[in-house]
Amino acid sequence: MPLQQISFDFDETPVNNKPAAKTHTLTKPPADKIKIKTKTDNKKTNRGRMSLKEKDAGTDLIEIPADEILFEKKYYAIGIVADMFKVNQSLIRFWENEFDILKPRKNGKGDRLFRPEDIKNLKLIYHLLRERKYTMEGAKEFLKQNKRAEEKFELIESLKKLKGFLNELKAGL
Repeated sequence: MPLQQISFDFDETPVNNKPAAKTHTLTKPPADKIKIKTKTDNKKTNRGRMSLKEKDAGTDLIEIPADEILFEKKYYAIGIVADMFKVNQSLIRFWENEFDILKPRKNGKGDRLFRPEDIKNLKLIYHLLRERKYTMEGAKEFLKQNKRAEEKFELIESLKKLKGFLNELKAGL
């Protein structure tokens, strides 16, 4: 049964104090034009958790500036730091509560201000949790047992830069 919609046009003057009514008939679209979403549709949705492949792809996308640029400023706001790591601010606050090596300063309002050293420590934590897939407890234990973890991490980072340079050189040949 088709649906009918009644609409009123108030621009016309009523003949006998009743507004003129217009009727429109709504019909269903043909069955061949209706798209039913099934599980086989390969359209990406934004709901739910990220897959491990998506997380792995995101680990290379962090945008932390070089040390010379990083140490130009004394403090960075939590929003800027979260944008560097492509994570939510709540995750940065959570890591601050969980890891003892993170000690950002707080101003009178309670805003967190991260020093460049804190950003380096965040980069180490990010590496342990997201790239090496440590659990929270495993990452805490790793940082407690390995006092030279920062030095090892710096070595790994320099080797990654060297590998990237060599891959670019190889691609240019």
